[in-house]
Amino acid sequence: MIDVAVIGAGMAGLVCAQQLKQAGYSVLVVEKSRGLGGRMATRRLHDTWADHGTCYLKPKGEFFQEFIDLLCDRQIITVWNHDQLPPRYIAPAGMSAIAKFLAQGLDILLNQRVIAIHSTPENTWQLTLESSNEEIIAKAVVVAIPAPQAVMLLEPLGENLLGTDFLTNLKAVEFAPCLSAIAGYPNSTPLPDWQAQSFTDDPVLGWIGLDSSKRPQPKQPVFVVQSSANFAQLHLESSDLQPVGQKMLHHAAQTLALPWLETPEWLQVHRWRYAFPSHSWTESILSASASLPLVCCGDWCGGNLVEGAMLSGLAAAFAINHHLNQVTLANVNFFKNFTFL
Repeated sequence: MIDVAVIGAGMAGLVCAQQLKQAGYSVLVVEKSRGLGGRMATRRLHDTWADHGTCYLKPKGEFFQEFIDLLCDRQIITVWNHDQLPPRYIAPAGMSAIAKFLAQGLDILLNQRVIAIHSTPENTWQLTLESSNEEIIAKAVVVAIPAPQAVMLLEPLGENLLGTDFLTNLKAVEFAPCLSAIAGYPNSTPLPDWQAQSFTDDPVLGWIGLDSSKRPQPKQPVFVVQSSANFAQLHLESSDLQPVGQKMLHHAAQTLALPWLETPEWLQVHRWRYAFPSHSWTESILSASASLPLVCCGDWCGGNLVEGAMLSGLAAAFAINHHLNQVTLANVNFFKNFTFL
């Protein structure tokens, strides 16, 4: 028996779990992947690493800026290009370092997928895991995963338990996909004078960045190319993504007049099925009307990607606390309470 089970170890889930743990609740985070951070993802490959999800942070609100300042103080992130305003912040050790920072002190199950949730006669939630016979019993559940995945998990509970509007609103959230190509090049490559380029109406490209420029003493030039949503949708179900990644590099080489871009030494391609919310829920959380606390949160609540996910995670913690013990939670001083990290 635990107080709160948090499904998903992205920004929203980790912030929510950390907030509740600091308030004295027993919290368990369950994550289907082998790593933390969701789209704050870093892939290790060819003696280096690359951010193939969120590539940088660009704070808008004061509260997220406070978090940025804390990460800078702990030397987890730094400014990418001092000439660019507003500044963009990157993690030299990879964006997943931010998730690892948030995860310290938390109980987390990795490589564990929750495949079912049931209410029990004892007025608790029962979570069933896919890879073992173990079940988790919790007083409250936070679902911090993309809305389409949450629908698959929660729809079997039915409208009678969750409320009519809850499932309707959850199903209305939509995501755009993205493909990320990570490519390494010889050290003799004539690098451009820019660190990143964004594309608005390109049929293939969404963004390209010199990822190795974030790294201390990079061993070779590494570029990350992210596709447009339309291009990703066309190739999302491809069994072999290598040729798709080659198409992306070919198009980038022609568009940017950098012919060497299409002949990397190595190439890896990652599929993001739920990359960017294209139709978000308007509020910071989505709560079920069940007698048992169940709250959904994430970057699809309120918008604004990583920053929105953080605020959504905090809002979920406050909602869960309201249902349970109603202890005093940290608010604007939340990040200053990371004294144990």
